[in-house]
Amino acid sequence: MADRGQYVRFQEDRTVLAAIGAHLDPQISRVSVRLPRSLAESAVDAWDREESGGIGEESREEYELRDDAAELALIGLAITSRGVREGEEVVVELDIVQIAAALRAAR
Repeated sequence: MADRGQYVRFQEDRTVLAAIGAHLDPQISRVSVRLPRSLAESAVDAWDREESGGIGEESREEYELRDDAAELALIGLAITSRGVREGEEVVVELDIVQIAAALRAAR
């Protein structure tokens, strides 16, 4: 567990990280990427899926899983809206936040 001094430094670090993000945001919005068609189709399926029921109390892990599923669905929306099929791949411009979410999930 971090001591109080470390916690304060971590908060200050987050503030600096957020400032960097605010500076980068207008510079980098979307990046063109290529995805295998099968993965693109799975993302579109996530976008098209109807979820029933509300969200009850959830653990941190459950929240993170749901958040990742939402990011996948948003990638599916992007593919549906502006994806272009090129053979066995789909080319689509994705928001940098969606790319970061996919990269985090791959770790």
